[in-house]
Amino acid sequence: MRLLIVGSLEGHIVTAGKIALDRGAKVANVDGIDAALDALRSGQGSDLLMVDVDLDISRLCESLEAERISVPVVACGIGTSSARAVDAIKAGAKEYIPLPPDAELIAAVLAAVTEETSSLVFRDPAMNGVLRLAEQVAPSDASVLITGESGTGKEIMARYLHTKSRRSKAQFISVNCAAIPENLLESELFGHEKGAFTGAVTRRVGKFEEASGGTLLLDEISEMHPRLQAKLLRAVQEREIDRVGGGQPIKVDIRLLATSNRNLEDEVRQGNFREDLYFRLNVVNIALPALRERPKDIEVLSDHFIAKYADANGVPTPPISHEARQILLNHHWRGNVRELENTMHRAVLLARDGQVTEESIMLTGEMLVPEGHETTSNGTAQAPAAASASKPHDASELVGRTVADVERDLILDTLQHCLGNRTHAANILGISIRTLRNKLKLYSQEGLPIPMPGEAERSMA
Repeated sequence: MRLLIVGSLEGHIVTAGKIALDRGAKVANVDGIDAALDALRSGQGSDLLMVDVDLDISRLCESLEAERISVPVVACGIGTSSARAVDAIKAGAKEYIPLPPDAELIAAVLAAVTEETSSLVFRDPAMNGVLRLAEQVAPSDASVLITGESGTGKEIMARYLHTKSRRSKAQFISVNCAAIPENLLESELFGHEKGAFTGAVTRRVGKFEEASGGTLLLDEISEMHPRLQAKLLRAVQEREIDRVGGGQPIKVDIRLLATSNRNLEDEVRQGNFREDLYFRLNVVNIALPALRERPKDIEVLSDHFIAKYADANGVPTPPISHEARQILLNHHWRGNVRELENTMHRAVLLARDGQVTEESIMLTGEMLVPEGHETTSNGTAQAPAAASASKPHDASELVGRTVADVERDLILDTLQHCLGNRTHAANILGISIRTLRNKLKLYSQEGLPIPMPGEAERSMA
C-alpha cells in the first residue's frame, strides 16, 4: 500500500504519516498539486492520495483524469464541516477525513482501498480449482493470461496474483488497452521525452518503467493494435523498452499479466493478434467462469455488495427479501459480477422501508429459468400462476411504463442523490460518463430540468 500525502494537512502531516506507516503503508509527502503530479508522472506510483482540502482538488482530479493516472483521492481538513466535505467530493475526492487524524478512520480507509482492489469473495465450488491454480502460480514470475467474459473479475484476479507474489511489496500497475486511443497507448506504455510530440510538455515515465520491480497488468490486451503488438513483443522478450522520442533503451524488471474477454486463439487465426506474442503471454491461463456458472456466488456477492454500499452511503445495511433474492438467483447476468455489483448499489439506494425488495432490484433482460417456471417471449422467467398471484401489489407501479421512462427516472434520481456529480452517478448506474452525458443532453433537449453540481443540496436546504 503506497500513500502519497499532498500538502501540510494543517500541520498534522507527521501524525497522519505515522498512523499510515504503523498500518504497513509506504508513505511519501509533497508540498502541492504540481509536485504530486510530477511525482506520479516520474513513476513514483501511489495507491492513494491524501490531499489537504485547502489545495485545488478539482484541478488535481481533472489533471489525473486527463493524463489517465488512476489513483483515488481522499481530502483531509480541520473539523467535520459538511460544506467542505461536499465541495471536496464534488471536486472528485472519494472521501473526506476530518483532522486531527483518527487512527481507526485512517486505518479503515487504507483497508478499504486494499480490500476493494484485491479481495476475492466466493462460495461456489466452480471457483475452487481456479483459486488453487492462482495460488500455485502466484509466487512465480511467469506471465499469466486471465480470460473470461466481461465483468467476471479479471482485474481482481490479477491483483490477487500480485498480492500473493514475491513482488507484493512493489507496484501493481494496470493499463486498460481498450480505453486508451491507439495513438496514445504507445506513450502510455513506454513513456515519452519532452517534445516527442505535440502536447508532450514534460518527460513522462511509462507504465513499464513505473511497474519495474513489481507487476504490470495489460487489461483487455486483445484490443491492442497489431502495430503496437510488435513493439510490445520486444518489451516482453527483452524486458527492454524505448521511450517515445528517446534514444537509449531502458531495462525493466516486471512480472507481466494480461486479460482478455475474447478468445485469443481465434484472434490469432483471424490475423488480429500476433501468435508469437500470444505464446509469450499465455505461459499460464486462468479462465474465470461466468457468474451464471457459479450460482452459489450470487448470494454471497449480493450480500457483500449490499454491506459495502450501505456503508459507503451511510445507511444501515438493509436485509434482502426472499422474493428479491430469487430474482437475483434467476437472472442470466450477462454483465457478470460487475452487473451484480451495480444492481446491488442501485438496490441499496432504492430500498424501501429499510429492505431490498423486488422493486429495488429493477432488473431487465434475459433470466435463467428455474425448474417449474416458463419462459416468456422476451426471454424473461415467469413463475407459475400460483406464485404470480402472490406478487406484491407495489410491483404494478412499473406496469404500463416504457423502459425509456423508467431509465430516465432512474438516471435523474441517481444524479439527484449524487448532488449532481456526473462521475459518481455514472459509477452507480454502471454506465460510462459519456453515455450519461449523452442521456442528460437528450433529457435537456426534451425540456426536463437537469440537476447541476451543487443544485441538489441547495434544493434540500
